[in-house]
Amino acid sequence: MDNRPIGFFDSGLGGLTSIPNIFANMPNERVIYFGDTARTPYGSKALSTIRQYAFQIADFLVSKDVKMLVIACNTISATCLDQLRERFPDIPILGIIDPAARAVAAACTKDNNIGIIATKATISSGDYIKKIKGFNHELMVYEKATPAFVPLIEEGIIENDIMDLTIHYYMDDFMKENNIDTLVLGCTHYPLIKKNIERIYEGIRIINPSREIVNPVAHILRERDALADDKNDRENIFYASDLSETFSRMIQKILETESSDLILKFKNLEI
Repeated sequence: MDNRPIGFFDSGLGGLTSIPNIFANMPNERVIYFGDTARTPYGSKALSTIRQYAFQIADFLVSKDVKMLVIACNTISATCLDQLRERFPDIPILGIIDPAARAVAAACTKDNNIGIIATKATISSGDYIKKIKGFNHELMVYEKATPAFVPLIEEGIIENDIMDLTIHYYMDDFMKENNIDTLVLGCTHYPLIKKNIERIYEGIRIINPSREIVNPVAHILRERDALADDKNDRENIFYASDLSETFSRMIQKILETESSDLILKFKNLEI
């Protein structure tokens, strides 16, 4: 057993969408989360900059004695996973793309048309197509960069006409031209607009990587005999490089239903 916390990090608040799934399925676990809200979005930045930021955040979380690192960010997972594992060889590090690709391959056949929406950096990496086709090379996969989604979500612009218009702008032609029937939310911010997408494109099947990450986290901890026991005090700490009102409001919104009994600590941190 290991009662140390699990470290989660993302370029902003998007990675928070994976936390309720962890709490619901692994209620004894504690989390330390870092959202780089001051420097988001990462998806349009240079690869060298993304890696610099990822190393800084990982260094910080490792200094907090986490037992595992979960990269709750598709952009970082697509560009920095191998480098982070080399930097911290003694800590299990899980990216979000591999579990999502496995879920896509399990759910789809060659008769499906699979769409990936993500940041520019994630799309440019080709990681989703490579990983999905690694499980099943017959699958038809199409990608679309949707860079404006992240800054809008970070500002809390979600349930309104501005977000709906942005979805139409990026996705209408993409969905129609490729006859997309299965859509992968290739950024952890995007589950926050899942309802918008389902309303606009009725009948679409959505695969949410923020949910798919739970089983591999549990598997790795179980394999290492590192699951927390029931004596855990359940204190969870959420750091941000810019602890804005929006970040605090969104974290409460995302965790409200699933975690009303959690102890939450919010801290502002510059790195």
